[in-house]
Amino acid sequence: MIHIARLDDPRVADYAHVGDPEWLRQRGLFVAEGRFVVRRLFASSTFSVRSVLVTPAALAATKDVLETDRPPIFVCEQQTMSELAGFNFHRGCLALGERPPQSDPRTWMDRAHCILALEGVGNPDNVGGLFRVAAALGGGGVLLDGKCADPLYRKAIRTSMGAVFRVPFSVVDPWLPTIQTLGEVDVVALTPNPSATRLADFARDRPPNRRTVLMLGAEGPGLSTEAITAATVAARIPVSAGVDSLNVVVAGGIALAALAQNKG
Repeated sequence: MIHIARLDDPRVADYAHVGDPEWLRQRGLFVAEGRFVVRRLFASSTFSVRSVLVTPAALAATKDVLETDRPPIFVCEQQTMSELAGFNFHRGCLALGERPPQSDPRTWMDRAHCILALEGVGNPDNVGGLFRVAAALGGGGVLLDGKCADPLYRKAIRTSMGAVFRVPFSVVDPWLPTIQTLGEVDVVALTPNPSATRLADFARDRPPNRRTVLMLGAEGPGLSTEAITAATVAARIPVSAGVDSLNVVVAGGIALAALAQNKG
């Protein structure tokens, strides 16, 4: 344990940039914040921890985890942490993780029964939320196009509650051709279009244990015409009159639950 008393201590200089996602990305880093999320990071076999910055209280609550792998553990008071990070941070625990090399989607897609495929989901809270529902409801991985928010952005990690460390993912361009390499799968384009097949009907009638790719687009524009055209089926979740659509995280959770319930 290394106690930090001064903001200009060079050993914690990187923490002055935790609010700058581009600086972090250029150096192959990301930030995990909060005790629960940092625990999830330490539990991952995919991601390495460069160092941790904690308050004494957070250290006491996470000591069982932090002492296992022994990356540098920097301890400081809450005020010092907030001033160093540059924002009013109250969770008492920050970790710098190292980005792994970009994963080849073939390393995990062939093993996944149900894949979330995200097109243009630029809101990091929605990306993080979709990872969370994937972890909870049987999503075997997430395939993102280049317009999606970074899953390892601080807000996405926080919203996912660390699910980005558990659910395999790849960011690919071109996106549709990657999906089309999967062979015998059902590619489901989720859309509010009233002409689309009811999701419950599709889930009920599909062959047992059929592998599925569930395509989701950004709120507002939704999936592109190209994505919907390339899908095996366009499916909708019926909503009450006067409601145009659902939040993409809510829709993704409902769809995954329906597919899991009827997968045979």
